[in-house]
Amino acid sequence: MRLEKVTALVTGASSGIGEAVSSHFRREGARLLLTGRRDQLDSAQADDLYVPGDLNDEAFVAELARQAAESYGSIDVVVLNHGLQVSSPLMEMAYEDAKNVLHSNLLSSFLVMKHFAPLMPASGGSFVCVGSRLGMVGKPEEVLYSAAKGGLIMLAKGAAIEWAPRNIRVNVVAPGLTATPIIEASFQRRPDPEAHRREREGQIPLQRLATPEEIADAILFLASSESSYVTGAVLPVDGGYTAF
Repeated sequence: MRLEKVTALVTGASSGIGEAVSSHFRREGARLLLTGRRDQLDSAQADDLYVPGDLNDEAFVAELARQAAESYGSIDVVVLNHGLQVSSPLMEMAYEDAKNVLHSNLLSSFLVMKHFAPLMPASGGSFVCVGSRLGMVGKPEEVLYSAAKGGLIMLAKGAAIEWAPRNIRVNVVAPGLTATPIIEASFQRRPDPEAHRREREGQIPLQRLATPEEIADAILFLASSESSYVTGAVLPVDGGYTAF
């Protein structure tokens, strides 16, 4: 029960990594405030509070914080798991798509941090940002996504220093390619899904995709008191991809 008496917000909770994080946190005793874009969350449990909405909208984020304060009084852990990926060659990418990628991965995280840091108790708290291996290395057709996730890393590092006097820790988990429903669906759209899977796995030193549960394990570590002296860190969980 590593999160007993802990109240946690998990964004992007509707599937994949967010769903795995919610399950891990629930198992460890946390009370959960969940948010996502879906109107309903099938995986939510009776004790969870699920509030759907758009984290790009500051009015919604402020209202979510108000509901958190009203329901729980304070928030101990925030997991920033939401995001958007649009793949395109840089010279062909539409400006609206570029804005959406930057807003959904970076500026929305800023909004959540801005409104939820004041809800953390005097004893401190923990933000865990879900970045990406592509926030640490470049990749063709993922330039704006890399820029957004790289910006998220620096947002976390800066906040970690600024909020250290309040004992608010801010860290980043940087997943590699993970077997989420979105990734699996993207494989199935290929002419030869299994050949594409083998090609992608061959680019990873451990020769396989991560599971959402493996990413959730790392997030749980950074959310819990086991990482009480860790802040401003970036933890790659990528099968060795960024070790090249």
